[in-house]
Amino acid sequence: MCTMIATQIKIAGTGKAGNGWFELREANVSYDHPFEAPFDHALNIDFVNESLGPGARVAVELDVASARRLVETITAVLAKADQGGLLGE
Repeated sequence: MCTMIATQIKIAGTGKAGNGWFELREANVSYDHPFEAPFDHALNIDFVNESLGPGARVAVELDVASARRLVETITAVLAKADQGGLLGE
């Protein structure tokens, strides 16, 4: 069953696909059926620049445990950088 759980956010960064590096402008985050991963459902993240067409996309499909570890790790790394006065927001 499709969950239809999806959100798009604006981001700033770069990603690398078959044609090299490109500017990222959006991230599509969903919890639904993956296209390739062997799970019933996955946390799916598509890092994209819609203005550059379908080739400007980096897709990730994670199982729930991996997605949670990734979130925890990102939070921990940013907290260490913040404690060191290194975040230049």
